[in-house]
Amino acid sequence: MQFIYDEKAKAPILTIEGENYKYLFRVRRTKLGSIIDFRNLQDENIYHYKVVHIDKKSATLELLLAEKKRVIAKKELVLGWCIIDPKNIEKVLPALNEIGVSKIVFIKCAYSQANFKIKKERLLKILINSSQQCGRSKLMEINFSNSLHSFLQEYPKSFLLHFSNNLLLRKKDEITSIIVGCEGGFSKDEIKLFDKNKIVGFDSPLILKSESAAIAASSTILL
Repeated sequence: MQFIYDEKAKAPILTIEGENYKYLFRVRRTKLGSIIDFRNLQDENIYHYKVVHIDKKSATLELLLAEKKRVIAKKELVLGWCIIDPKNIEKVLPALNEIGVSKIVFIKCAYSQANFKIKKERLLKILINSSQQCGRSKLMEINFSNSLHSFLQEYPKSFLLHFSNNLLLRKKDEITSIIVGCEGGFSKDEIKLFDKNKIVGFDSPLILKSESAAIAASSTILL
């Protein structure tokens, strides 16, 4: 654990309750006088707190120092992801967070199933837990788009990951936004929205699942 998340981190006095209390004082058995690092994942600071009082269900911490410490990927990447089963999204979301994806925009594409409902609050909780582990200082953004056409209006320079001899690896330095399809890929009308030079693929004969493609594309571009 690189830090503990608390939205109130930066306050002179911090009261710890609930899950954070259980983790710090029952699991880790943190002692009086210990120094604990916190982030609020809104600014780029890490806040060093000292434990000054421990109760049965809460603890009081005092701010000692605020230190600016930026920990993010060297490059920003927006991942446009056609909606798939939320359970599969949740499984790979920590990996995408660790790789350094800046933002995921979930898109209602032609082959996305209408019954899939993504709960943003649940994804944010997963991202917070992942960030505490990997040390990321800024929370990944989560947004939604009603169609691929609407997404392109906001991100007109986007590339499309599809079957192509135009290899992603050769184009990675140009890409700041990439779109990954759902199971079944893209419709003909969706593909027509892109020039051929904006469609990229992997140098592999194997067909990837949507979540595998999202990780492979993001890691190729960012790592």
